[in-house]
Amino acid sequence: MPLPSRRTLLPLLGAALGLLVILGALVVQRAGLPSQAATGIGGPFALVDGDGRAVTQADVAGQPMLVFFGYTHCPDVCPTTLDAISQTLKALGPDGKVRALFITLDPERDTPAVMKDYVSSFDPRILGLTGSQAAVDKVAREYRVYAKKVPTGDGGYSVDHTGVVYLMDRKGNFVESFNPDLDKPAEAAKTLAAYL
Repeated sequence: MPLPSRRTLLPLLGAALGLLVILGALVVQRAGLPSQAATGIGGPFALVDGDGRAVTQADVAGQPMLVFFGYTHCPDVCPTTLDAISQTLKALGPDGKVRALFITLDPERDTPAVMKDYVSSFDPRILGLTGSQAAVDKVAREYRVYAKKVPTGDGGYSVDHTGVVYLMDRKGNFVESFNPDLDKPAEAAKTLAAYL
């Protein structure tokens, strides 16, 4: 039986690493330790929104937030996850003071204008963020996100990446891996409501 190719193994290893980080964070959380300090998930960032305005962690502090990393050329996981987040926010209602950040892992193609256009298809509480490659790499490291460019047969590339939605509290501390379930948005909204 042939061994799996490197291309097949890398995404699986990245997903496994992301899962281990999240499980470790949950163990620490159950022990009652400060989440971000104990897990190292999250931290300050300096990116730009769809209008090219600077956005830092301080700009989105004070309310719980969901953080998801992906890219606009993603064929399935990213749009499906953003749709699930949108349905959860809709179920939460217009008074639900929760913010969602969609941070690109492909700033080469995901300019501010591209991000603005892309997130316009989802709930308006989802803010698309991009920046320089260095700025994006920094925030990806802070959230322990795996990301790797993979060449495609047509001369382009895709980006293999961690598919975790991070729930952060009002102070920017990691709470848990969040499941915005398309089939049960009301249940996901109840989980979020507990942090309002």
